[in-house]
Amino acid sequence: MAETTHAHAEHDDHDHKPHGWRRWVFATNHKDIGTMYLVFSCIMFFTGGLFAMTIRAELFKPGLQIVDAGVFNSLTTMHGLVMIFGAIMPAWVGLANWMIPIQIGAPDMALPRLNNLSFWILPFAFVLLLSSWLVPGSAPAGGWTMYPPLTLQLGASFPMLIFAIHMMGISSILGAINVVVTIMNLRAPGMTLMRMPLFVWTWLITAFLLIAVMPVLAGAVTMMLTDHFFGTSFFNAAGGGDPVMFQHIFWFFGHPEVYIMILPGFGVISEIIPAFSRKPLFGYEAMVYATASIAFLSFIVWAHHMFTVGLPLSALLFFMFATMLIAVPTGVKVFNWTATMWRGSLSFEPPMLFSLAFLFLFTIGGFSGLMLALVPADFQYQDTYFVVAHFHYVLVSGSAFAIMAAVYYWLPKWVGRMYDMRLATWHFWLSAIFFNVLFFPQHFLGLAGMPRRIPDYAVQFADWNMVSSIGGFVFGLSQLLFPYIIWKCVRSGKRVEGTRAWEGARGLEWELPSPAPYHSWTTPPTEAMIARGAEH
Repeated sequence: MAETTHAHAEHDDHDHKPHGWRRWVFATNHKDIGTMYLVFSCIMFFTGGLFAMTIRAELFKPGLQIVDAGVFNSLTTMHGLVMIFGAIMPAWVGLANWMIPIQIGAPDMALPRLNNLSFWILPFAFVLLLSSWLVPGSAPAGGWTMYPPLTLQLGASFPMLIFAIHMMGISSILGAINVVVTIMNLRAPGMTLMRMPLFVWTWLITAFLLIAVMPVLAGAVTMMLTDHFFGTSFFNAAGGGDPVMFQHIFWFFGHPEVYIMILPGFGVISEIIPAFSRKPLFGYEAMVYATASIAFLSFIVWAHHMFTVGLPLSALLFFMFATMLIAVPTGVKVFNWTATMWRGSLSFEPPMLFSLAFLFLFTIGGFSGLMLALVPADFQYQDTYFVVAHFHYVLVSGSAFAIMAAVYYWLPKWVGRMYDMRLATWHFWLSAIFFNVLFFPQHFLGLAGMPRRIPDYAVQFADWNMVSSIGGFVFGLSQLLFPYIIWKCVRSGKRVEGTRAWEGARGLEWELPSPAPYHSWTTPPTEAMIARGAEH
């Protein structure tokens, strides 16, 4: 017995943390891999943001100012691909890596070497994608949706695009398998499914969505590859193929993909709002079932992206009603978050501010989504800036703001230091205000008939485009505060006293010391700890 205690003491003296470049290249620790995902995501966020600011600079006034029409189409395509596959999704996988093991009382992710592989595929995929700017014909210019025949007409960038998409998909599938295996097999004794934090629940459901739909995208782009190089005619009308079939296959992937980017955000908000309301989450079980319902319904609404391609009336009606139905579980979530705050003891630190912005702005995006669900109205809105405004209200406030809220919420736990609250509050207000200056006028432009993905426009759209561009420049530049706040916190932030950085925080992660040790939960948490964290 004495020998065992001595061995434990020896083990505690040093945490076997590798040093130098080997720590990162050969990383198997979930925290290190989570950190690498988050840093990679941040780099891609600013890369995609640079493309977006070039787009807004071009649209500042009518006429071609900065880039020609071909480069403009490449910018819109690459902005979408980089933001979705390079910024949003890796950020969520990074947060999953960091938080899921310490929230369920597991020592690490279940498949650490697979975890390392799933990360290192990504930098190579994006080097390949971004280097397509350098080949003859320049970067892909068919929209992030990659519709044929546009994409089939690309030059040397076409195979680079397809191979990069395959690598991103493989990375996502491996990461999702790891999440499912970890949650199903490594929960601490006493951590039942209905005691799990909402972030873990939403990621479990998201992982199943990823495993289900990523192979569908792989199939679609492989069919396109064979059309281009091997003489098949899946989507080539000249050979008897159907370009609309690509849209069906793509959106069967694409609509669940929207929820892959949103559902973990729902989980984060479900952690933060109770913490800063100092109340348990209202309707925990209803939130779990609502998340599962949204995931299920996301598979049967794909054709609402295709109302103008000539679908039969019966299909139009089905997809219209199915799309409206998805508003019900989403409404349950919005109601529950609002009810959690009702008569709570609220405080408004940066994580709560970003969560409230998420709640308000995501709801606006949801309402404009209901407008787009109406078939006769969608004939007017389709392919206009109204659609651009809608999906940015959903994805920027729904994903990007939720990621920022998560980082601001858990950063003190990660590094054991508190960031500059004043700077973080400035970051919030600049982001929230200029996000609306950027995207709200695009509703008006769309309703007035301005098509999306065009580098030039009629003079009647000039005023609102100028307002939108000004909002874009300030919104983009204000995001530079985010990495600066994190860097400053890591370097010289005030040390966090005790285990809880926030008074109302619940969950197993807040039972660990701050900063969270390199190897956490080497001994499973006690029943009392789990019960404290699971006070729903």
